Amino acid sequence: MRLVLGVAYDGAGFCGWQSQPAACGVQDALELAIAKIALHPVRLHAAGRTDTGVHGLGQVVHFDTHADRPISAWVRGVNAYLPSSVRVEWAHTVDDDFHARFSALERSYQYILYNAPVSSALMASKAGWFHLPLDVEAMAKGAAYLIGEHDFSAFRAAECQAKTAIRTMTIATVQAHGAYVVFDFSANAYLQHQVRNMVGALVYIGKGAHPPSYMQTMLEQCDRNLAPPTFSPSGLYLTQVRYAEKWGLPTLKNDAKSLCLVI
Repeated sequence: MRLVLGVAYDGAGFCGWQSQPAACGVQDALELAIAKIALHPVRLHAAGRTDTGVHGLGQVVHFDTHADRPISAWVRGVNAYLPSSVRVEWAHTVDDDFHARFSALERSYQYILYNAPVSSALMASKAGWFHLPLDVEAMAKGAAYLIGEHDFSAFRAAECQAKTAIRTMTIATVQAHGAYVVFDFSANAYLQHQVRNMVGALVYIGKGAHPPSYMQTMLEQCDRNLAPPTFSPSGLYLTQVRYAEKWGLPTLKNDAKSLCLVI
């Protein structure tokens, strides 16, 4: 039997999603908790791998089991063995040809940036921070250049192992909400550090170092060495993964995935 779980987590206390020898990944904690209910070891497959310090609101994972348990056991039962910073929010059975990563159609990320002279004590691990005033309108214009199919080599990490840098971006917006700047991105897939690198470039536009058209220039140059530094992981959230309706998986409402509800 193949099971799919919707998972949320605070990434501040983990070394990223992926399992590590030191067992410090979110995957490590979740696999251990699931095994307590399944009564056998399990291996999780996730829609995407988040880095150290990155949070998940809508991570999707699947695993196979021969254990016959009520659906509620895969939610409340597993949560009983998890740290409070990780929660299974729903569980669903699927056919064996479903794959959390390869069946995904689109992944959405949101970045929360606190824009004020002094950083926030309460949001230190929940939001990025930039001290100079930002021109959000210019940043929004810059983000618009990211829409469509592009070679995103200028925004990939040096250690990125993706075979191609071609990705299709369907949403790239920047909005101000009081002292916070909220970036929303949706794409079919991402390169390592891509979102944090795009945010870094947009912040440079916002502080007046470059015009909005700088984003197009970066896309054309395809050179990471000419791009601004990678931004902090603290404000980055995997908010949603979209699948074909045939799988019958729960989806978050648009307003439910917005972190503006908590800031």
